[in-house]
Amino acid sequence: MSSILTNNSAMVALQTLKSINMNLGKVQSEISTGKTVESAKDNASVWAISKVMSSDVKGFEAISDSLSLGQATVGVALNASESITDLLTEIKAKIVNSQEENVDRNKIQADIEALTSQIGSISAAAQFNGLNVLSNQETTTAYTAAGTAADGSGTVSILSSLDRSATGVAASNIDVSKGDLTTQTGVAGTIGALNAAAFTVAGTATANGAANATYTIVGETTTAGRTQAVMAGDSYEFNMEIFDAALTGTPFATAQAASAGDGRALYVAKDGDTAADIASNLVDVMNFRLAEQGFGDDFTITSSGAAITVTNNTATALAAAAAGNITTNAGGTTSGGLALLNEVDVTTENGAAAALSAIEGLIQTSIDTAADLGSSALRIETQADFVSKLTDSLTSGIGALVDADMEAASAKLQALQTQQQLGVQALSIANQAPQTILSLFR
Repeated sequence: MSSILTNNSAMVALQTLKSINMNLGKVQSEISTGKTVESAKDNASVWAISKVMSSDVKGFEAISDSLSLGQATVGVALNASESITDLLTEIKAKIVNSQEENVDRNKIQADIEALTSQIGSISAAAQFNGLNVLSNQETTTAYTAAGTAADGSGTVSILSSLDRSATGVAASNIDVSKGDLTTQTGVAGTIGALNAAAFTVAGTATANGAANATYTIVGETTTAGRTQAVMAGDSYEFNMEIFDAALTGTPFATAQAASAGDGRALYVAKDGDTAADIASNLVDVMNFRLAEQGFGDDFTITSSGAAITVTNNTATALAAAAAGNITTNAGGTTSGGLALLNEVDVTTENGAAAALSAIEGLIQTSIDTAADLGSSALRIETQADFVSKLTDSLTSGIGALVDADMEAASAKLQALQTQQQLGVQALSIANQAPQTILSLFR
């Protein structure tokens, strides 16, 4: 049956042409944008995944910048630490020369002081964008009379990765341990004594003990305003005032805390120090003082963890009450890791002997710092290479999800253009069908 009101053939042809035009528009969009999934309506799940991955790519590009900054910072510190190690080796050669009696020790001392100044200049200049990894000084007063505390880490954190899991995204860091190859001399705290629990002597909370005694640094958290047992700025002074049992005659070793430049052993805790760090550094200074005064063989001073053991190697009975004394205060200014260089004095025989013993530890400090920085530099470099490759992989993955196949799109475009032409022709034919009805009325 033919009808002039309803043209079914034209409706079918029109719907077909609309479908062809819609597909043609989609293919043309793919070709112009290069994407098969341009918006959420194209494929909601794939679009959502691609957007998450795109945000990760942006994040890793920022991480790459962070790693580049970290590489530069650690690289500057590494070069400086290696230079300082070389200078310390030169100082050691000078000290070895000073062991001879027929040398001009004053001139050797002048050379050592010049090299020490150069080391100080290098360590102070070894910064990148204001960050110096070779200085582990506190940046604020660690403890004040008002009880303000500063919690330090002793490390530099470099953003290295974004770790995505089912629960969210977490940032990962590479922690670079801060060395300390500075030469400034520390200043004891003046705010006030810490709680007596900051140390023990032979298991007793007292400041004094016999020469054959163990002094343990335990820190304390009972003082108002403190947040941790050991804080940057806490000063620990070990005073060796060792007399015979009758407290008469010249002491075996003296360390009057009241006078500057005396034989006292002073260490001010740095950012990130532990009780073991304090004990180890105190022992280094104490042994240097004893050797400097010619008593290096009379006493053996060692540390194990946070414990300092002082042993009397002489046959003389000593006064227990005056054998050793530890005083602790807060609010001090920390000394540099190579501060002992300032105490080196080879103009005397005892001083030359003490310097020879001390320089080995200073060289080892520098070597250890350089080695740690070298390991950190390698890790940062490896991570930077991984992040670069990971970014490329993520970008490729996003492309696999949303990028258009241009070869297939071009072929499909040709086919759809042909279908469009045929659809237009079919619709034209269908529209001519009612015209045949006119022939019935002739």
